Amino acid sequence: MVTMTTFEARTDIAATPSRVWDELLDLTAWPSRDTSLGRLEGSLVPGGRVTIHVEGSSRAFRLRVVELEPGRRVVLRGGMPLGLFSGTRHYTLEPSGDGRTTFTMAETYAGLLSPLVTRSIPDMQPAFEAFAAGLRRDAEAATSVATHDREDRA
Repeated sequence: MVTMTTFEARTDIAATPSRVWDELLDLTAWPSRDTSLGRLEGSLVPGGRVTIHVEGSSRAFRLRVVELEPGRRVVLRGGMPLGLFSGTRHYTLEPSGDGRTTFTMAETYAGLLSPLVTRSIPDMQPAFEAFAAGLRRDAEAATSVATHDREDRA
């Protein structure tokens, strides 16, 4: 089986893993983080399904939640029947101390047709970097609001 990692983005976020997790699970916010996304349907729950509609295209990607470890990791997978081609996307949160989180988003491709199919996949690195930056922005903004709310009540 041929496997290769083709895209990965990583960022350090000034927010706790639980705050970043809450932001990650909000599918309605994903298009604001990656403008290539039109809309998303479904939910990130164990065994759940997510359909991603690409902006400006009739293309939709149907993905299955194959792993969900709350506060730490989500894995989505989609592809062709019989394992001819699959794409697996990992979203991982690692505590990095002082209430910070390292977020990693990576996609790997596998299957007999992987070398052929990956030639037609556009450069998704800018979209991955935009998503990571948008998640950082949203999680840090939510952390700032929560901190100010606590200070106002004190």
